[in-house]
This record gives sequence, C-alpha cells and structure tokens, in this order.
Amino acid sequence: MSKPFDEWTVQPHGKLTQVADTIWTVVGAIRMPLLSFPRRMTVVQLRDRRLVIYSAIALDDEQMSVLRALGDPTYLVVPNDHHRLDAWAWKQRFPSIVVAAPAGAREKVEDTVHVDTVAPDFADPNVQLATVLGTGDKEAALIVHGNAGTTLVLSDVIGNMPDEPGFRGWMLRTAGFAGEVARIPTVAKLSMIRDKEALRAQLETWSEMSDLTSVIVSHGNPIDQHPRQTLRRLAVSLA
Repeated sequence: MSKPFDEWTVQPHGKLTQVADTIWTVVGAIRMPLLSFPRRMTVVQLRDRRLVIYSAIALDDEQMSVLRALGDPTYLVVPNDHHRLDAWAWKQRFPSIVVAAPAGAREKVEDTVHVDTVAPDFADPNVQLATVLGTGDKEAALIVHGNAGTTLVLSDVIGNMPDEPGFRGWMLRTAGFAGEVARIPTVAKLSMIRDKEALRAQLETWSEMSDLTSVIVSHGNPIDQHPRQTLRRLAVSLA
C-alpha cells in the first residue's frame, strides 16, 4: 500500500455519479511506481441526509461541492487496512466524522487514523455495515436497500476490471483484479481470505437476496448484470 497522505492530496479522479436512489460513486486512480491503479469511493445518503463515505478519496473543490450538496459527511468507513490512503486527511477536514473499520483491520488502520467503532449505528434501517465472513474480520461491506432493490458494496474481495493489453494489463491480471469476468483477486486470497469455506457461504447467502440489483467494488466496474449469478459463480470457485 502507498504511504497514507498526511494532508488533502487530490489525485486523478472523475465525477460523482449517481448509481442508485441513495448511492453515488467516483472513480479515481492511485499513482504507483509501475502503473496507475484504479479505485472507487462510494457515498451513501442516509435518510436524514447524513453521508456514509466508503473507501475515501480526496476530491477536488468542484466534486467536494457536489458531495456537500448531498449532505453532511458523518461516517467514514475504512473497509480494510489497504484503503486508508486518504483516511487521515478526511478526518482532518471533517473532525467530527465517525471513523469505522472492521475489527480485524483496526490495529493497522489506527496506524493512520483513530477508529471510533467497528459496529457503527447509522440510525437508518436501509443501510447496514457487515463484516465479510472468511476474511478474519479484515473487510467490511455495506448493504444498502433502496426503492429499486438492494446494493452490495465491497472493497477488495471481488475485482471486476476489464482485461487490457500490455504491461499494465499483465500486472492487473497477475494480481487477479482484471480479466474477462469478475473474480476474487489473488492478492485478496493471499492477504485477506482466511477461511474459503466461510467466504463461500457468505457469497451464497448474498446471492440469495432476491432484490439484489448491483455489487459495487472498489477496483473495477459495478456488477449490475446478473449480480446474484456472479456471486454464486464466485462461491463455486471457492468450493
């Protein structure tokens, strides 16, 4: 992981885009020595216009104005200890923001920013934080219910980046984030997944949500075509 920023550092990113009733995302990039690695921040608007920021990215002034028009950043979810690059800067900009992280990642996240809770109460029955089973409590997911269905927000346990030629494509395929279909990245299997059977059961449970319309991942495109079937296929791959 790149060294966390100690001030608001804007790296390349796009525009906040609404993807569901109460969900917006923005795609950015992390500059690394050998390649630029894509990443996604997800913003969930609670029923009283408080905001949950999942996997924070420092935005430019224009997009921060768009975000502030949506509501008040109240919760900052650091979904695992690899996604703390901008966490300290967000806490400095919004001192009252409640920082949440999964219990298994808390110690490493606190090398960067104090974690207020591993079980935040969003006071909104439509939004829940869940620890992803099988990850040793190292990854947190959001489950968001809306008028059009349910959205699952994940970080690193699933990658869905399109394949591409050249060295960059080879690197992303090797790490397991890119390919023809969504996959469980190799780096996640090595660094995070502790119990494949538990993760398989978790994916199967989520695949049974009859109104699941989309799975948003931090690295790659949202899975909005046959998300339940995709989760089942990934569960089978762990059997």
